[in-house]
Amino acid sequence: MTTITHCFGLKRDAYYKYKSRADKRLKLEQQIIEIVSKRRRSLPREGVRKLTKSLENEFKMAKLKVGRDTLFNLLRKHNMLTLRKKTSYRTTNSYHRFYKYNNIIKDIDINRPNQVWVSDITYIRTVKGFCYLALITDMHSRKIVGYDLSDSLELNGCVRALKKTIYQAKDIKQLIHHSDRGIQYCSNVYTQILKRNKIDISITEENHCYENAMAERVNGILKDEFYLDQSFDNVAHAKRAAKNAINLYNEIRLHLSLDYKTPNMVYKLSA
Repeated sequence: MTTITHCFGLKRDAYYKYKSRADKRLKLEQQIIEIVSKRRRSLPREGVRKLTKSLENEFKMAKLKVGRDTLFNLLRKHNMLTLRKKTSYRTTNSYHRFYKYNNIIKDIDINRPNQVWVSDITYIRTVKGFCYLALITDMHSRKIVGYDLSDSLELNGCVRALKKTIYQAKDIKQLIHHSDRGIQYCSNVYTQILKRNKIDISITEENHCYENAMAERVNGILKDEFYLDQSFDNVAHAKRAAKNAINLYNEIRLHLSLDYKTPNMVYKLSA
């Protein structure tokens, strides 16, 4: 050891102090990685900014001071930064004979749950082909309030999702249902259910997909952060994965737009 310290121009006590600091730093890094890894079991693609917030209490309990930059650098060092991939597949057929309603949510103030529901369909791959996830999301809380997964793009899946959502909702007075111009949402069967329940109908304008941006954003989150972008063995496997992803999305995932709260927290607090 004397020879090594002499070669690098270090005194023995300086070397041991340096080694002690390095060992301590490595131990702290391992603690942080363990905490992050535990969180990632539920939210595998949660980004650094949200991790900093969601793990704030755990870091405090472990007496760790971890800022966003520190966490970013540490996760990069350990190849733990999340990567997003973009995929697309058309699920909207807007060329049909059914009436297209006006977009009536453009300029309204969204300030309570069950004021506006937004709906959309996204595809999920299986080894035998596609299945389709129909989602209904509360615009105020971002909570997925209803869904259905089927092996067909036909109307039945959207109708089942809508009926389940209406049945489970506590208060649907002065409610607006907003969607794209897809044939499923404009069909007589679907719109009659809305009318019978005194739910107003709102539809995006032609080629204005951004008017249903929140619904499409939810689709992307489920795929990007909860691995619904992978191929599943069959529809039953996809259903289990979708159910788990939606539960985690509603109950655990923090939203920047909700001031780092979960959709369930906002929905329950405001309902």
